[in-house]
Amino acid sequence: MPDKPDLIRQLAELFRTYGYEGASIGIIVDKTGAGRSSLYHFFPGGKADMARAVLADIDQWFEAHIFTPLRHDPPETAIAHMFHAVTRYFHDGQRICLVGAFALDQTRDQFAAQVRGYFRDWQAALAQCLERGGLSPETAQARAIQMLAAIQGGIVLARATGDNAAFTAAIAPFTP
Repeated sequence: MPDKPDLIRQLAELFRTYGYEGASIGIIVDKTGAGRSSLYHFFPGGKADMARAVLADIDQWFEAHIFTPLRHDPPETAIAHMFHAVTRYFHDGQRICLVGAFALDQTRDQFAAQVRGYFRDWQAALAQCLERGGLSPETAQARAIQMLAAIQGGIVLARATGDNAAFTAAIAPFTP
């Protein structure tokens, strides 16, 4: 049986593949090899607890690899690192943004606080970095939104077309 961190990673991929609604407990049991009792031991609230754990894990990864460097590293280094890290994390746009997917489907209200927090934190860290780089607060906020929209839009385009170059082209105007 997988341990909880392994299970969370497996659950993330199942939610990416089947969506929250489509990833039934039966599919989760079958694909993870964890029994129902083990799942409910780790996640007493069922599938909603599983999704919250997955979103928290994603948030922790982004905090460590994206948000903290944006807040503390020199702006040019931090932004270059952000684009390199998201390119790897999202497999050149071929791996969906699970937080973005949760924001768009029927689960949006159920996980609204976590979804909002993820995008709010990313935008704030990026805007703060851009301000340190010399942009006015207003311009930094606008540019942060544009950059996040390019990343998210690039993911959608790359997935929809099966062409990784679409992701690269979408973020190219912002990459140092």
